[in-house]
Amino acid sequence: MLDQPFHITTKDGQEANEGIIVFEPLRQGFGHTLGVSLRRVMLSGLNGAAVTKIKIKGATHQFTTLKGMNEDVVELILNIKQLKLAYTGDKPETLSLQITGEKEVTAADLECPATVKIANPDLVLANLSDKKSKLSAELTVEMGTGYLSAEEQGKQRLGIIPVDASFSPVSSVFYKIESTRVGRRTDYDKLIMTVKTDGTISPKDAVIEAAKILVENFQQVVTPSVDDGESSSGNSVGQSTILKLTVEELGLPTRIANALLKAGYKTIGDIVAADKEVIAKVKNIGSKSVSNIYVKIREKGVQV
Repeated sequence: MLDQPFHITTKDGQEANEGIIVFEPLRQGFGHTLGVSLRRVMLSGLNGAAVTKIKIKGATHQFTTLKGMNEDVVELILNIKQLKLAYTGDKPETLSLQITGEKEVTAADLECPATVKIANPDLVLANLSDKKSKLSAELTVEMGTGYLSAEEQGKQRLGIIPVDASFSPVSSVFYKIESTRVGRRTDYDKLIMTVKTDGTISPKDAVIEAAKILVENFQQVVTPSVDDGESSSGNSVGQSTILKLTVEELGLPTRIANALLKAGYKTIGDIVAADKEVIAKVKNIGSKSVSNIYVKIREKGVQV
């Protein structure tokens, strides 16, 4: 530990939703260690919300055109994918769009439940050209991490169009290291991170959430929960803690983790409580994926 107090300062960046976070002092070399770790987690490990499916009245697939709308359905979907949403619920939510008449349709026209907030309400979704024009659509919003392609969502009911979804609320992270003084020494690191988000989370909060994820994972290294024949009471406490870990903390591929979450398996305990045959029937999970899931669970010290 350093004798000098550790400081974290923040200030606004040059662009909207951009922040500059400065950490100092850090031991020499630890600026890069901390910078790389935080950057990696912020770009791919934070939870976020995105539209995953769309149902448009009068459109059975994305290559349809709608009478009275200047854009085709492909353009409409591309615009919808630019929605920036804040949502922290467990289950998918539905946003509805019911517009009639000549109008520039924006994100502000979406009818949202109280749990969902739109960070870019001025986003133009479509343009209706005459008084008889109608646009009726339902958008499914889900929580997730990383990226979920439309193909990974599997086959949908007729009229349901799956959408490529990027869940990450952080759009870019850059960092640099400068030297800083501690007493007479000038070889300590100052880490300067420039973080830009989509507006659904502040840059400072994104850093804090990333740090929490790192702490949780490093804690497994410091105090691993392993069945080593110790007292049954100690083991039961350790097992209980492990079973409460989320599916995301298993280190599974994003596709598998998302499939489990959609099927209602949120924690390791949920998976362990179910039969392997039941897990194997989860949509988008095959026998190879099931084996991978149980390997990861055993690595956490749970006997399955």
